[in-house]
Amino acid sequence: MQQPYSEKEVLADALTAEKTATDHYNTFANECVHENVRNAILDCLDKEHAIQQDVFNIMHGKGYYPTPAAEMQKVDEAKQKYSQCMKTF
Repeated sequence: MQQPYSEKEVLADALTAEKTATDHYNTFANECVHENVRNAILDCLDKEHAIQQDVFNIMHGKGYYPTPAAEMQKVDEAKQKYSQCMKTF
């Protein structure tokens, strides 16, 4: 008899599904010609992001998705890198 999925596996699958959904909604919104349809897609995207955040928070809270603290030097390097990107726009 097959063992049921663990809580961690179910949550990981849910997070993957949400990441995929937000990817698709982003593409749909970016390629939509009609503003009212685009706004509806953006509303769905916003809701999917909220669900994704909820799943992530549950996983993180249970230790299923650890996020170790970054070294301050790496944080500063990332800030510098992305601030340079913004200047090019």
